[in-house]
Amino acid sequence: MGLLSLLRKLRPNPEKEVRILLLGLDNAGKTTILKQLANEEITTVTPTAGFNIKSVAADGFKLNVWDIGGQWKIRPYWKNYFANTDVLIYVIDCTDRERLGETGNELFEMLMDNRLKQVPLLVFANKQDLPNAMSSSEVAEAIGLVRLEERTWQIKACSAVEGMGIKNLIADRPNTTLLSIYLGKEWIGCARI
Repeated sequence: MGLLSLLRKLRPNPEKEVRILLLGLDNAGKTTILKQLANEEITTVTPTAGFNIKSVAADGFKLNVWDIGGQWKIRPYWKNYFANTDVLIYVIDCTDRERLGETGNELFEMLMDNRLKQVPLLVFANKQDLPNAMSSSEVAEAIGLVRLEERTWQIKACSAVEGMGIKNLIADRPNTTLLSIYLGKEWIGCARI
């Protein structure tokens, strides 16, 4: 049984909307990931000065993805988007080793907010197409994800530019990442790397 089928059983409302919050530091690749999810061209992507919203249909579900800018001046406003979030996606630039501490601090500060306490977390280890990219397991260790307890989370290697690790997120088949993590059953206190 595909996860969309399972979601239909758990959530009988065929118009179920899933609110997904897409965050990360500037230049991590959030908007490119959003465009890949929406099957849009990625030839012209500019830094997000505020936010972008895209709705993606997934077999009876409406995934509302909120992409919020990651510049340091915008980050204090992230908390204004936490309410009613069903899934948190955090994007990390795996080639930017100098900012791993900063991105880890931002993530863990966010996770302390009570409005995100029960929200499943999907971390994208982005830019895997580049030769100097850290692996997803290296990133998980470097920012302390491996020590997260009592939270549903997963880290997934991806390349936003190539679509690797992104295009199958909403497919109707078993173990589809985005909808699986929404269900929050499989990765409690652990991760698939």
